[in-house]
Amino acid sequence: MYSFLRSFLFRLDAETAHQLTLQTLRITNYLPPALWLMKRIYAAPSKPVQAFGLTFKNPVGLAAGYDKDGIAIKGLAALGFGHVEIGTVTPKPQTGNPRPRVFRLLEDEAVINRMGFPGRGAEFVGKQLSVISDRSSAIIGVNLGKNKDTPLEEAGNDYVELMKVFAPLADYLTINVSSPNTVGLRRLQGREMLEGLLSQINAVRNTLHVKRPILVKISPDMNDDELDDAVGAILDQGMDGIIAANTTLSREGLRSRSKGEEGGLSGSPLKVRSEAVLSRVVKRVDGKVPIISVGGIMSPDDVKKRLALGASLVQVYTGLIYRGPKLVQEIVKAI
Repeated sequence: MYSFLRSFLFRLDAETAHQLTLQTLRITNYLPPALWLMKRIYAAPSKPVQAFGLTFKNPVGLAAGYDKDGIAIKGLAALGFGHVEIGTVTPKPQTGNPRPRVFRLLEDEAVINRMGFPGRGAEFVGKQLSVISDRSSAIIGVNLGKNKDTPLEEAGNDYVELMKVFAPLADYLTINVSSPNTVGLRRLQGREMLEGLLSQINAVRNTLHVKRPILVKISPDMNDDELDDAVGAILDQGMDGIIAANTTLSREGLRSRSKGEEGGLSGSPLKVRSEAVLSRVVKRVDGKVPIISVGGIMSPDDVKKRLALGASLVQVYTGLIYRGPKLVQEIVKAI
């Protein structure tokens, strides 16, 4: 069934196809019979995981980037995910980078995107979350980023503003300092800048009535020293977890004619790099905080390996595009 649907979607521009599937899932939010049917078809077994003080019904989540504005959370949760991470959300609406900005690399089972955090902003996303009455289907995370025109030295103000909005509405928050598609953003992963940012975030978190777990999403492109510095800052500032890792700028071994497009690469070519980063982070963290592994997860065997390497949870995105909505169910049944 999905092979037929995929053949249709893959004839469309990648971003157009994505918007079509997202809007279809959004419609199910308002059609209880359709939502019920999806849950029946895609239900995954219950395999609870405890992490960050939360109980996830299974270890498989949807990575940020799929539903940037939180418009299809119920439909996505109906696909069997144990958690759904929406965003990246910025304080103010922004259009992101010019189109075309998403490219399929069919020969490599990969995607390159240079979206640049397009979205309707914190106010709109907050309204989407505030009307979700049933929070039992999946844990909801919100991925936070700075606006493009916010200077790096003022980035902390954006993250703090977002944290105040979403702490009462989400189950956990992710600080995104690792997207390659916002100019200069990855500089925030440097030890000094990251410590300053997370210190500011932590100070404000301690004043909030509702305190949520805060995770930090890191890049797969750091060398060993840079990774040690980033993880050290995350631990020293009392963050609750790490997501490893974001998309890569590497183009090693690609065959597709679109391999030269600028942006972050995801999908199968990221698998080895993501596994290596996970192993390094697990060793550096030494059990102090849980880790979510993301990048290049395309099959149940990929998830088994990530969990064996020390991840508590995993996230998928590009695997969903190439394998279809049954992927979550297949993974959870296999692990």
